[in-house]
Amino acid sequence: MKQSESRPVGLVLPYISITNYNCVVHAFDVLGDPVRRRILELLADGESSAGAITEVVRQEFGISQPAVSQHLKVLRDNGFAVVRVDGTRRLYAVDSAPLQETDAWLERFRPFWSPHLDALATEIARGKRERRRSEADS
Repeated sequence: MKQSESRPVGLVLPYISITNYNCVVHAFDVLGDPVRRRILELLADGESSAGAITEVVRQEFGISQPAVSQHLKVLRDNGFAVVRVDGTRRLYAVDSAPLQETDAWLERFRPFWSPHLDALATEIARGKRERRRSEADS
């Protein structure tokens, strides 16, 4: 982007390069893959070794160890995971910064679904009350 050009108004999603989109991965491209989402779910429970992650992902998705390693690399290269060496093991953990940035970007869309979720919660509570009443009457 040249100095004279203006940036888009509003929050720009993390990991979007305005100047060269092809060299940087968009956050939703990273999160759009079910294997990478599953790895992040595993890491949300705490730090985990590459071997433990690979074992779970291979069982659930039937992919090879090199394929799992490639997904870990994508997460690491795009800031979603950090790795530290502990002897011969590589331990992975979630880096929350890009998730927080993505959450901040999504904030503007919450008004579209929050009222619906609130209404759903109300209906669930109403159904539970009615069920308890009918069980008490029986």
